[in-house]
Amino acid sequence: MSSRQNPEIMTLEKGCELIDAAVTKLKRILEGKPEPAFLSEEYIGYYTAVYNMCTQKPPHDLSQQLYDKYRGIFEDYDTHTVLPSIMEKHDEYMLRELSRRWDINKPMVKWLTRFFFYLNRFFTARRSLPTLTEVGMTSFRDHVYNNVHFNVKQVIIAMIHKEREGQQIDRALLKNVLDIFVQNGMGSLERYEGDFEVFFLKETASYYSRRSSRWIQEDSCPEYMIKCEESLKKEKERVTHYLHSDTEPKLVEIVQSHLLVLVAKQLLEKENSGCSALLREDKTDDLSRMYRLYHAIPNGLEPVAEAFRLHVTAEGNALVKQAEDAATSGSVEEQVLVRKMIDLHDKYMVYVTDCFQNHTLFHKALKEAFEIFCNKKVAGSSSAELLATFCDNFFRKAANDKSSDDSTIEATIDSVVKLLDYISDKDLFAEFYRKKQARRLLFGKFNDDHERIILTKLKGQFGGQFTSKMEGMVTDMQLAKDHQTDFEEYIKNCNTGKPKGVDFTVTVLTTGFWPSYKTSDLNLPVEMVNCIESFKAYYETKTKHRRLVWIYSLGTCHLSARFDSKPIELIVSTYQAAVLCAFNNTERLTYQELLEQVNLSHEDLVRVLHSLSCAKYKFLNKQPASKTISKTDSFEFNSKFTDKMRRIKVPLPPVDDRKKVVEDVDKDRRYAIDASLVRIMKSRKVLPHQQLVSECVEQLSRMFKPDIKMIKKRIEDLITREYLERDTENPNTFKYVA
Repeated sequence: MSSRQNPEIMTLEKGCELIDAAVTKLKRILEGKPEPAFLSEEYIGYYTAVYNMCTQKPPHDLSQQLYDKYRGIFEDYDTHTVLPSIMEKHDEYMLRELSRRWDINKPMVKWLTRFFFYLNRFFTARRSLPTLTEVGMTSFRDHVYNNVHFNVKQVIIAMIHKEREGQQIDRALLKNVLDIFVQNGMGSLERYEGDFEVFFLKETASYYSRRSSRWIQEDSCPEYMIKCEESLKKEKERVTHYLHSDTEPKLVEIVQSHLLVLVAKQLLEKENSGCSALLREDKTDDLSRMYRLYHAIPNGLEPVAEAFRLHVTAEGNALVKQAEDAATSGSVEEQVLVRKMIDLHDKYMVYVTDCFQNHTLFHKALKEAFEIFCNKKVAGSSSAELLATFCDNFFRKAANDKSSDDSTIEATIDSVVKLLDYISDKDLFAEFYRKKQARRLLFGKFNDDHERIILTKLKGQFGGQFTSKMEGMVTDMQLAKDHQTDFEEYIKNCNTGKPKGVDFTVTVLTTGFWPSYKTSDLNLPVEMVNCIESFKAYYETKTKHRRLVWIYSLGTCHLSARFDSKPIELIVSTYQAAVLCAFNNTERLTYQELLEQVNLSHEDLVRVLHSLSCAKYKFLNKQPASKTISKTDSFEFNSKFTDKMRRIKVPLPPVDDRKKVVEDVDKDRRYAIDASLVRIMKSRKVLPHQQLVSECVEQLSRMFKPDIKMIKKRIEDLITREYLERDTENPNTFKYVA
């Protein structure tokens, strides 16, 4: 009983003897020296000794002394054993020793923390002291790591350099050592970043700067990019195998900067192997690699897209130049030029979708490139006119070629719509297209399905207003068929005096849909007059509210001409027919007589007479025999005319209506600008001049590129017409007049 009431006091000396013996044994075990493992009784004994020393009543409580003893164990071991063993080694052997000592330190901290567990449980918490684990780790950091990290860092960087040069290194060792840098940060990457990473990244920048300088001189663009791709791949592998994951974005950025960004211009413009050469030689794999490499860099694709834009622009300009050169010897070959532009667009669209992964930058670059050369004039003809002429010829040919493939036709139509999107004067295209479409429809050179397909696509791309008149013309042609059927039925049922042997077809056009045509009071032969009167009578049965205006310039007649050798069927215009029929009752007529009898304008009569007496087919003999028509000429029917053909189409000299189309479009543009200005001012009420102009340009640029001078003129005109007024205090500000 007396021993329990008065337990023996555990002195510091006695306790330290036990602890020193345990530490010595633990060191020998961890260092791999022959030493038996701790028994359970031994562990319990050490724990109990510490417990007793900490629970004795003051002044015998030895908790502080034990805490200091614990720290001293590590400081002594790290200073006198661990550090010298590392410092005496060099290069890779130093790393191995550091790794070994770190691997000893961790279990040593763990075991001693167990022995001193009671101290850790109450004393450190009560005094807000670092835990025993922290004390053990901090000791290693302060007495070992801080003294070796510089040399260790040098060795690591040297080993990585060896690996970059193709030598084998111990990656597992580097992983272990770099983990020491991380773990000595005590929960942060401060030590890893400050003691290793910053130096490593600096060395990496220097290394790849040297590599870049050499490779850019020695290698072609594809070879250079392959090396870049391989270098980036290997650097990422280093992160996977031994570097910290946070290093990857910094490392990759440095490699990209030195291998790709800083030499981008030099690389992309390399002679015979740069971006242009790759595009020219269809090097899709290399272009895809270029995209992959630069896509990973912020704003890295911009120089690639710019190189792409310049190349496409150069190729397009070359096509325009070829067409210009070819046009000097004749008319513009719009079929060849537009087809080449379509092929060019298809070719580079494949690059955009496949090599450049449909990236918006490359779509924008392609658009900008095509906008440059698609808006250039070729031998005085605008691109809008050339594209409209291409469509006209294409649809005429497709209508005649029954074997043409619908999918091919639709693909061409798609391409035309894409090209039109690049042309700024879309309204000019619409007017030229409508003129040519009208002639196709009126002369039967069309396929209804093809006409409707392109109108559907144009409507989808540019809106219903763009195609409303064109759609109206196609609808008129369908209505004309119905009218013709009803007219023929009307003729059968009524004796209206239709001339025997005359087949008569009328196409009724809606004025607002069709281009404006010149009308004339042509004196028709009596047979034609009877036909017209019969149709008028029929049409009045259909509607009383519409007035028919006859456009003879668009008519076609089939005449049976009886020559001495044989009768020949002549396909002529109504004007030509009227002139030829004038010779039914007389052999000879002067120019003045024809002018009075037919009642044509001088210009039209000259064209008609030239086609009948001076062109390939001379149905009329002219006196005097010259190549020009004058007011003193006389004409007689050439009954001796002969030809191997039984049917002859007699063309009229073409009239160049380009000037009139441009004038019509300019007039429409003035109306469009007026409407836009009034719309803007009606909603905004008050606007400064510059803002009004810019908003007007923005509204109208979808259809055409408005001229700033014209906008200013229209503003002045609207002020005159009292739609707008200037602000009295600020003349550059306009007000809407309600």
